Amino acid sequence: MYAIVEIAGQQFKVEKDQKIFVHRLRTEEGGQVEFEKVLLVDNNGAIVVGAPTVEGAKITAKVISHMRGDKVKVFKKKRRKGYQKLNGHRQDLSQIQIEDILA
Repeated sequence: MYAIVEIAGQQFKVEKDQKIFVHRLRTEEGGQVEFEKVLLVDNNGAIVVGAPTVEGAKITAKVISHMRGDKVKVFKKKRRKGYQKLNGHRQDLSQIQIEDILA
């Protein structure tokens, strides 16, 4: 059984007991979180597609930890002009574990 769910503006294909990284959630570590924007549910071949979401379906998950992603360096340069700019960015992430898919 799997589902496609929208979490913090991104769509993820999730299964029970799967661990995924999502954008930082406002829930503390160890807390429970529910996602109700379920777009599709596949229950052993019986596919239910929402319009736009599946009625009554929700995903429950547990927040394992908060962390920061790898550093991404952004380098800009204009040749022959002496212009160089270096910026770095680290994304704030949350690791969650899917506990149950309720269809």
